[in-house]
Amino acid sequence: MKKKKQLAIIKDDPWLEPYEEAIVGRHEDAVKKIDELTGGTGRLDDFANAYNYYGLHRDGDEWVLREWAPGATDIYVIGPFNGWRECAPYRMRAVGDGNWELRLPLRGMSHGDLFKLMMHWPGGQGERIPAYATRVVQDEDTKIFSAQVWAPDEPYEFHIHDFVPHTSPLLIYECHIGMAQNKEAVGTYEEFRLNVLPRVIEGGYNAIQIMAIQEHPYYGSFGYHVSSFYAASSRFGTPDELKHLIDDAHAAGIAVIMDIVHSHAVKNEVEGLARFDGSPDLYFYGDHRREHPAWDSLCFDYGKNAVLNFLLSNCKYWLEQYHFDGFRFDGVTSMLYYNHGLGQAFGSYDDYYNGGEDTNAITYLTMANVLIHQVNPHAITIAEEMSGMPGLARPFKDGGIGFDYRMAMGIPDYWIKTIKERKDEDWKPSSIIWELTNRRADEKTISYAESHDQALVGDKTIIFRLIDKEMYWHMMTDDDNDVVARGMALHKMIRLVTAATINGGYLNFMGNEWGHPEWIDFPREGNGWSHKYARRQWDLVDRDDLKYKYLNNWDRDIMHLIGGINNFQALPIRKLWDKDDDQVLAFKRGNLVLVFNFNPTKSFVGYGILAPEGEYEGVMDSDSPRYGGRGNIDEQVHHLTQPDPLYATSHLGWLKLYLPARSVQILRLRPRRKSPAKRT
Repeated sequence: MKKKKQLAIIKDDPWLEPYEEAIVGRHEDAVKKIDELTGGTGRLDDFANAYNYYGLHRDGDEWVLREWAPGATDIYVIGPFNGWRECAPYRMRAVGDGNWELRLPLRGMSHGDLFKLMMHWPGGQGERIPAYATRVVQDEDTKIFSAQVWAPDEPYEFHIHDFVPHTSPLLIYECHIGMAQNKEAVGTYEEFRLNVLPRVIEGGYNAIQIMAIQEHPYYGSFGYHVSSFYAASSRFGTPDELKHLIDDAHAAGIAVIMDIVHSHAVKNEVEGLARFDGSPDLYFYGDHRREHPAWDSLCFDYGKNAVLNFLLSNCKYWLEQYHFDGFRFDGVTSMLYYNHGLGQAFGSYDDYYNGGEDTNAITYLTMANVLIHQVNPHAITIAEEMSGMPGLARPFKDGGIGFDYRMAMGIPDYWIKTIKERKDEDWKPSSIIWELTNRRADEKTISYAESHDQALVGDKTIIFRLIDKEMYWHMMTDDDNDVVARGMALHKMIRLVTAATINGGYLNFMGNEWGHPEWIDFPREGNGWSHKYARRQWDLVDRDDLKYKYLNNWDRDIMHLIGGINNFQALPIRKLWDKDDDQVLAFKRGNLVLVFNFNPTKSFVGYGILAPEGEYEGVMDSDSPRYGGRGNIDEQVHHLTQPDPLYATSHLGWLKLYLPARSVQILRLRPRRKSPAKRT
């Protein structure tokens, strides 16, 4: 018998060979399930069309509404059209396999009408929002959520089709529509499109990653307790306005990634999927696994084909109906393990193959990636995952789960730990470069110094942890404050060294690039339902008399520099120098050499670094007045390496530089001039 070809993931990493049976088993589980769902065609994009059948649709001169509710005994549609009462014309009928259907003449409902389902089940009844509702709104006075008929006479039509994201490198601006505005209120899709998107474009980013799109009843959940998976949150505006935002982003070359939540769902019964038809296990586990032990939410049962259909179709829905360019999957670690990864160290490969993995969830995630790339081969998928499971960001054909990228979640943890626990003189360049480049060679990552997590109440952003209360009093451009100077210097260095060492992409949360002060605190009872901290104070960076503009200049120039180098993320990182006692780090990437002096007190004159021989010109440096520095480096000076006989065969020479304390400079190796041709 011919031996099966070894999966590439195992071939490329011999340390995985002891776990080959488990890895192959997972791969085959996905193959079998795909065959089962597609009838052997393998085309999940032909299977994942539940939203075309379920939900409310206009069918010729009728409305047709369908829902899956096998536990129901009766279902009525209620709304203003029938006085919110059950009546025969609005009674759904069972059509088999747990499906219910209602057909109405077009006059039976109108665009903008609110409606709900009155669900009956053995021993009870209750109002429910359709599981496949594509528009859900909240009454401002009663705070009650209802589905809404959304069928405008002139729906938005996309102008940009077949958009291809630029991912070489991928530079992501993470954002939240509601808190993207300066005003103390919930922002809108339109305001973001007109006011914030231009900032993203000017800032040099080529993608936005939008949080909290799927409808959620509690605004303060940051969008992670989803109730209606097919509805774009109405608190930010209409579906057409979201489409307009995405279309304008594409016109400007900006990809739009959606932060999708398939790891759990809100426990609410009236607004969400919990006990939708009276049964606790329709979409979720019915046993002890039903409730997430840490998140106060419900866990999907990925072993049910109906649940797979719901979630896979949800992926395709957002790609097709809204033209999203992909997804950042939230809470992947929680999905991968029966214990949700809680309290587990993940110190060796054994921890990924000890029987504690949720094979159904792994199969779902694998199929989701296969489907997404069938629908759009250029789509981007990112896993928010902290355990480090091998193969997460490798193609399915190689034996992986199929994500394009995984979040490098250890990096922001490293920076916060360093800032909190180490004195400035104990920052070690060898540790910094190791932490930033310690990753699987066969998987691409998204690096970031901080995300929205570090900005929430209970934590602090990098800049606020460095400067803290001094930000309130000493951010004027004419105020020479040591605490602020230190904080700004380290902020610039941290962000550059993180961005410059990417092997896939880079992410920044909106406002952090220019050092937004304070924290994010959503309206809640404890703060009097205030929006004071649930916004971005753009006026601070726009003021010419404040130092925030310097940090913004720095970030913008970095993004344009990195983004302007094709395949920057794939260029090898060549460490030239790391001397912990001096706190100096230097590495080369492409024709750029980056030299960091983390020393808090010592500036070095004529500091020698072994670098490829040649002539170097200054590109940018953090000590420039443009970035709030003191201007001690003359960027106009070109540097010639000084030869050393010991390194002549390696074509290395000594690059002698002035290194101010707490500064970084970027130099470019100039191309060698060709010798003029000799005349004959």
